[in-house]
Amino acid sequence: MNDAVILNRLRRFLLVLAGFMAMGTGVELALIQHWENAIQILPFALCGLSFLVILTVLLRPQRRTVLWLRWIMAITFVGSLFGVFEHIERNIAFALEIRPNAVMNDVVLEALGGANPLLAPGILAFTALLALAATYYHPVLSKEPVNV
Repeated sequence: MNDAVILNRLRRFLLVLAGFMAMGTGVELALIQHWENAIQILPFALCGLSFLVILTVLLRPQRRTVLWLRWIMAITFVGSLFGVFEHIERNIAFALEIRPNAVMNDVVLEALGGANPLLAPGILAFTALLALAATYYHPVLSKEPVNV
């Protein structure tokens, strides 16, 4: 088996894994009814968009689709960081509501382990990184024509 075949299989594996993670995250969000306000709808959109672009690249690995995947994954990564920030902010607000006279230093440590988990929105960042890794030196991005 030559290097090109191994790299192609590894790319497919990373994309399939990222696709399952995007779909699974959307399902998990639905199961916990993560739609109390408009901001909580954002991860559903990111999951759906990520899944669609990953599926597109799996079915049609062309220069345009791979570039679209990179852009969507960058947006998903930033959206994931925004989700981590939102979770920390809500945990701090809850801790200050319970103990209004608490010092911020005490509240920050509590916020890191609060009711809103920090790694939950981080899963979308990991999904984006996996999909981006699959496009690293992708043959369709080279200037020379290559058969995939």
